[in-house]
Amino acid sequence: MSSPLTVGLLRVVLHLPDSGSLKSKRQVVSGLLKRLQQEHHVAAAEVGELDRWQLAELAIATVSGSGRHADEVLASVLSYVESHSDGARITDVSTELIRI
Repeated sequence: MSSPLTVGLLRVVLHLPDSGSLKSKRQVVSGLLKRLQQEHHVAAAEVGELDRWQLAELAIATVSGSGRHADEVLASVLSYVESHSDGARITDVSTELIRI
């Protein structure tokens, strides 16, 4: 019998009020995603609002043998986004834990 597996998903919508172009938005978002991947060892991508200058929808995923650990990783990622998003403001957050 295989051991339990939990996939943790975090969706974050950011409002970037200082962004005046897609290029400036991409600089903020791509830097943030890269740091999340390096420092938290998660999968992270921009998944929505791709053509809007001042909005970004991000998805972050982690896989763990423990639901508690997956939840802790996502909470840590959210805290990081809140404090390292270069003037962006979080407008929506959702999390989901999927046990497989």
